[in-house]
Amino acid sequence: MSVSYPGFKLFSFSGKYRILHMTWFAFFLSFVVWFNHAPLMASIRDTFNLTDQQVKILLILNVALTIPARIIIGMLVDHFGPRKVYSSLLFLSSFICFFFAMADNFQTLAIARFLLGFVGAGFVIGIRMISEWFPAKQVGFAEGIYGGWGNFGSAAAAITLPALALLYGGDDGWRYAVGATGVVIFIYSFIYYLSVTDTPEGSTYFKPNKTGGLEVTSRGDFYFYLMMNIPLYAALGVLTWKLTTLGLLGVGIAQFIYIALFAIYIFQTLQIYMVNSKIFSETVPEIHRYKFKQVAILNLSYLVTFGSELAVVSMLPLFFKDTFDISQVQAGLIASSFALMCLVARPLGGLISDKFGRKNTLSSMLIGMTIGFVLMSQINSSWSIILAVIVTVLCAMFVLGGAGAVFAMVPLIKRRLTGQIAGMTGAYGNVGGVTFLTVLSFVTPATFFLVISCATLIVLVAVIFLEEPRGSMVEVLPDGTVQMIEVT
Repeated sequence: MSVSYPGFKLFSFSGKYRILHMTWFAFFLSFVVWFNHAPLMASIRDTFNLTDQQVKILLILNVALTIPARIIIGMLVDHFGPRKVYSSLLFLSSFICFFFAMADNFQTLAIARFLLGFVGAGFVIGIRMISEWFPAKQVGFAEGIYGGWGNFGSAAAAITLPALALLYGGDDGWRYAVGATGVVIFIYSFIYYLSVTDTPEGSTYFKPNKTGGLEVTSRGDFYFYLMMNIPLYAALGVLTWKLTTLGLLGVGIAQFIYIALFAIYIFQTLQIYMVNSKIFSETVPEIHRYKFKQVAILNLSYLVTFGSELAVVSMLPLFFKDTFDISQVQAGLIASSFALMCLVARPLGGLISDKFGRKNTLSSMLIGMTIGFVLMSQINSSWSIILAVIVTVLCAMFVLGGAGAVFAMVPLIKRRLTGQIAGMTGAYGNVGGVTFLTVLSFVTPATFFLVISCATLIVLVAVIFLEEPRGSMVEVLPDGTVQMIEVT
């Protein structure tokens, strides 16, 4: 059965389509676990008598660790391959999930939630896997299906977990609901390992020449790369500061974290220099070059698209519950409308990119986002719930379509670096999540939505300088021969 254009058999379960379905389901489960707290937050709040600030801190902590995790996982997947790395990620995350479910005080709850950000790095792994199995003319749509159907995990959590918690009953119902998600990813870690391969039979899995940092191809790009790494550490610094202001971290511990972040940045800078030292003595042949500017603009685009998605799906159930004075189950169902659009909007963003151009598609989605969040800022208790849902769905279409448009382009920059590029771009999505949720801790939801709208407008200006991928990318085989990979 063909979908949207000849040759794409979405409902097939053989060959590359089996890999696609097995991988998006792995990402789906990782998202269920990553956001299993959001629809249950009212129950968690009651169990621990949490303040509003403590609730907001849990939301921020949930997306914080994913910033460095996506960078690290990107390096690991380029080196070891998606099959081993994804299976290991799911296996380890199941135990962290159990840890969260058994927490008996806020401190333990916060630590477990912070560690669970690790599972969010799974996204990067599938980006590399899908790019290995699908040609350039289909990769945008395939990555959109992977990302969209995977992101649907947060909606599935919002729809099912409150009801599951009620089924278990009692004050600890949320614990059983959370624990059940850990059991599922534990089992699926073995299923995934036994069911997929990294590449089609006979294909070469390209690996970076060196590990420790992203390879760049000019001196200017080297310094640009170092500059773009700063926000990754700054976001963690902001989180540390926020925890300090709430009294959750002592001043001495906070200072130690600041020094550690700076030391890690310096260490990473040295590693990046070691990987790229040749560019200071030799000129990289034009045929092997790529422009880091492309990576930087996609990073910023993902900051506002996926970053706003992370922030909104984290706060939306509680926002609807408090705004319209409805039950936790009803709020979860209504809030799921945002993430539910993942099933359609993200694949659609990739498909439109494949068919009509990647830059124009991304620009259009960002314009829609800007308008959508302005409208969401106007939602209040005087609105009908139906109208609020309609506005939420329309905004989500552009947000998620924009995320699909970003990753329709990421795999077309440099194949053997796809994991690292996807890791950095994905990490910027979490920088956006941390930033926007930190903003939310100081302002009203209406102002929060307006801040996202303004940030999107700024990124829209940057996208003017994005260049459409055309022609071929060049990769070197292990035996030294050169292979041309079409990107249009």
